[in-house]
Amino acid sequence: MSSIKCDAFKELLKQKGLKITAQRESVLEVLKNHEGNHLTVEEIYEKVKTLSPEIGLATVYRTIQLLSELKLVDKLELNDGFIRYEIGKFDGGKHNHHHLICEICGRVIEAEDDLLDLIEETCRKKYDFKVTNHVVKFYGICNKCSEK
Repeated sequence: MSSIKCDAFKELLKQKGLKITAQRESVLEVLKNHEGNHLTVEEIYEKVKTLSPEIGLATVYRTIQLLSELKLVDKLELNDGFIRYEIGKFDGGKHNHHHLICEICGRVIEAEDDLLDLIEETCRKKYDFKVTNHVVKFYGICNKCSEK
């Protein structure tokens, strides 16, 4: 994990009066090292055990919940029956990307641009409503499945 992100994480914990533990750092490091993979808590747990063998599944669940509340990880529901998590962008919780989900193979593609900036601006100007977040999932067929 880069020192900037690590520092941001430590500063947030400190501001909230929370301890910086090796387990918390390990969970965040796993998410950072698997950026874009959209991991379940169980998958995170399996990877964290290699860094912190003494960690328990309950600790990983609590850590993920904490990181989610701090806006350091984003919770994703991709309609596959699992809740998945990915590292946040450390920018105050601003959304930065959307997910394109293939209906055939289940592949998830991250669209890095925020495609809804114009709609958010319209909400602000027309309705005096500030959008702080949104969840957008586009369903379709990826290029690999289209070629088949």
